[in-house]
Amino acid sequence: MNNVEIEITQKRELHTKLWKMANSLRGNMDANEFKDYILGLIFYRYICEHEESEFNDKLHISVDDLFKSNPKQCREIAILNLGLGYFIEPQYLFDRMVETIKTGDFELEILSNAFKAYSDSTKGQESEEQLSKLFNDVNLTSDKLGSTYKEKGELIGKLIIAIDEINFDFMDSKIDLLGDAYEYLIGQFAASAGKKAGEFYTPQQVSKLLSMIVTKDLTDVKCISDPACGSGSLLIQVADRLKEKNGKFIHIYGQELNTTTCNLARMNMLVHKVDFNKFTIHQGDTLKSPSADQREYGKMDIVVANPPFSANWDPNSTMEKDERFSGAGKLAPKSYADYAFVEHMINSLSANGCMAVVLPHGPLFRGNAEGVIRQYLVETRNYLDTVIGLPENLFYGTTIAACICVFKKNKTDRNVYFIDASKYFEKGKNQNILRDEDIQRIMDAYASKKDIDKYAHLASIEELQENEFNLNIPRYVDTFEEEEEIDLNEVMAEYHRLDEEDKKITEELNKYLEELGLPKF
Repeated sequence: MNNVEIEITQKRELHTKLWKMANSLRGNMDANEFKDYILGLIFYRYICEHEESEFNDKLHISVDDLFKSNPKQCREIAILNLGLGYFIEPQYLFDRMVETIKTGDFELEILSNAFKAYSDSTKGQESEEQLSKLFNDVNLTSDKLGSTYKEKGELIGKLIIAIDEINFDFMDSKIDLLGDAYEYLIGQFAASAGKKAGEFYTPQQVSKLLSMIVTKDLTDVKCISDPACGSGSLLIQVADRLKEKNGKFIHIYGQELNTTTCNLARMNMLVHKVDFNKFTIHQGDTLKSPSADQREYGKMDIVVANPPFSANWDPNSTMEKDERFSGAGKLAPKSYADYAFVEHMINSLSANGCMAVVLPHGPLFRGNAEGVIRQYLVETRNYLDTVIGLPENLFYGTTIAACICVFKKNKTDRNVYFIDASKYFEKGKNQNILRDEDIQRIMDAYASKKDIDKYAHLASIEELQENEFNLNIPRYVDTFEEEEEIDLNEVMAEYHRLDEEDKKITEELNKYLEELGLPKF
């Protein structure tokens, strides 16, 4: 095997070990609850080791030695000079905790104090808003960890030892193995968490496709945004895609309603080596209380999202005059927030940027207010660039098929490109999977904007007008396959053959029945 094959094999082995560990220690907690412990502790190991390596590599002194000689200076150097935004005292470092567990001196209070000391170190710092509350959801007092204080400590101790035994550094790989493992676990917990999963995770291959779309014509960008960012995986994919192209970004912005998931997104950023001063993840309702990033930093060059499908929202009277929603003259229906998210995203998009959003198919053809908004975006504003139909059952928590809508403000024509990729996928045990070749097929078509029989069509504004701006993909891409003509003579011949065979079998069976003195058929 070559190095790439070895890395793939070792990554799979690592994934298997991670999930086996997670399941063996989960006890009576469901996967969605246990993720807070295992992801939180993997994250804690990461920030401890990152702190130690920064001191060793950049200052050529261990954090232990500097702390012994000057604790205050050590703290300031970690937070300000090294730009960590936090400081973990040597006594609370992950490897020290492992030692106390192995010697039998570990108590749950040690970890609780470590989390508090970490949080306190961010107080009054630039990093406080983003980093101070990251361990709030690691509930060390939960009865699901054990009925007694000792049992809780023993379970957490086992989890810390198991995490310590994982090797994230084999093969001196350029692949972000820790980030990859973290992403794998988020996906696995999502797959095991039922309907709740869609709240915090977009399948990796879908994220990959979205990231390839929005970075196709962009390399160096100012800002990347996701107004429904979940665990931040989609934002990370976009940042990684820019890096692959030797591009760069100035800042990443996300907003997430769920507090626990918001903290997970912040952890995920750090684990994927995005510095704390390069991202801002806000907690809050994007539609009701959008973050001030746009006012502070201007429009976003890349906007991506997989917002909750057809969610309820409660627009108030002031929203009719909100610049995000006022253009079309209609608000998205209370029972379908899809276009509210779309309009919010378009409002935040820069003049030369690219936006891609995952939606259910309903917004493509539903009427009334959604029809008015759709026509406004397509005909009046000419923002819609491409509609891509995806296979069904790709997303956690729903089996319905979804689509990707690509919007741009700098279009040079009035066409809309339609791709029907619904038949190209690998069938999985629980979810279907977009393969790399399926993604490449989509990207090849997207780059060409050519008509492809039974797959893609470039629709003119006249076609869209004729269809009254109904964007249902089958109206533009005919995937109908004619069935082979049936040869009636051949069918009848087969029928007679089977009938004769049935008669022979019946005659033979009746002979046996007669010998046994049983009634015949």
